[in-house]
Amino acid sequence: MICVLMMASGAAWESDAFARLTSAGGVVVLKRCVDVDDLLATATSGQADVAVIGLDAPGLDPSAVTHLRRYAVRPVAVASTSADDLDVLARAERLGIAALVAADDLDSLPEVVSTVEDLGDTQVRGGEDLPSAVVTTPADEHRVVAVWGPGGAPGRTTVAVSLAAELARRGSPAVLVDADPHGGGVAQQLGILDEVSGLLSAARLAGAGQLGDRFLSTTRAVGDQLTVVTGLPRADRWIEVRASHLESVVDRARELGDVVLDTGFSLEDDPGGDFGARPARNAMTLTALGAADEIVVVGAADPVGLSRLARGLVELREITGGAPVRVVVNRMRSSLGWSEREIAGMVEGFSRVSGLHFLPDDQSAVDRALVAGRSLVEGGDGQLVRALGGVVDAVFPTTLVGHEPRRRGARRRLARN
Repeated sequence: MICVLMMASGAAWESDAFARLTSAGGVVVLKRCVDVDDLLATATSGQADVAVIGLDAPGLDPSAVTHLRRYAVRPVAVASTSADDLDVLARAERLGIAALVAADDLDSLPEVVSTVEDLGDTQVRGGEDLPSAVVTTPADEHRVVAVWGPGGAPGRTTVAVSLAAELARRGSPAVLVDADPHGGGVAQQLGILDEVSGLLSAARLAGAGQLGDRFLSTTRAVGDQLTVVTGLPRADRWIEVRASHLESVVDRARELGDVVLDTGFSLEDDPGGDFGARPARNAMTLTALGAADEIVVVGAADPVGLSRLARGLVELREITGGAPVRVVVNRMRSSLGWSEREIAGMVEGFSRVSGLHFLPDDQSAVDRALVAGRSLVEGGDGQLVRALGGVVDAVFPTTLVGHEPRRRGARRRLARN
């Protein structure tokens, strides 16, 4: 039995299609949805196999189709004009829909619904995986690293900017993406004066299926090797970026170079975000962590910061999906009264990490970089810059070609086996 959802948004073909489907053997129409939001909410129940949708329905975009796939619902589009029309085919390709039926040829609809197969990233029940014409394969040699840290401003953005800037300084192409759903700070740190958010622009293009060709228009170049996707101009704009949008940005960015993702602090999931068109508040952070080949966790060296770091590592362990976790303890100073060994013992007691790094407290260097609108790396050599270089040595080891490992100031301690 094939369970079908319909969403025609008042199109003239809706009644005819409904009659043909209900009279066909082995097909049951579960619901006639009024709009895209209703369709997505109903698909979340996991009871439907196929969605018959109007190709021109308001609000239908690639992220909506991705949502259907997430719940194993195969889309079949009904076009108001000929299914062979080039414009119709182009729109279906942008949406990622492979099955098309013309509104004036609904006789074939029951058969298409009963036999439809879909793209390889769909969780199809019993269907074969077919190659996708709209998914871009990322370059395998480039890495994606997410920089995360608990609340309390431990220095996530400063570390993310520094890692990307050091990669660029070494001549390795890098893409820095500000994926903080609570309001980005990458643009301010790098002195980028731009009224247009790169992330919001990229999300709009991804929603229209046009990001592949126009991704570079959403970025800003900082020097020859560093490309930046600026973040949200205001915290309330998070609702405009879906998880699938960020996935598309990461895939496209990975084709250009190594990717560094600056994320938010909260790991709390919002199940309600799946019940319709509204994304979850922390979807960007969770998506960034899920896409990462390695996660760099930043924590402050003071008692409050270490307490938050310990809790954060426990929480992070449940959602990393096996990606290695590397810890950076920021603002380390002798006045705190404890040693690196003592902090290492605490960190290793809460989580198994691939490496532990300490960044010395150099507030004057950070202040100079912030006021000048540039990265710490551009400010010249120093103990903090050398320590950050040690982190890059460990996270991006291929960039060591032609460079001596930064042993002074890096102070790295590997987790005990």
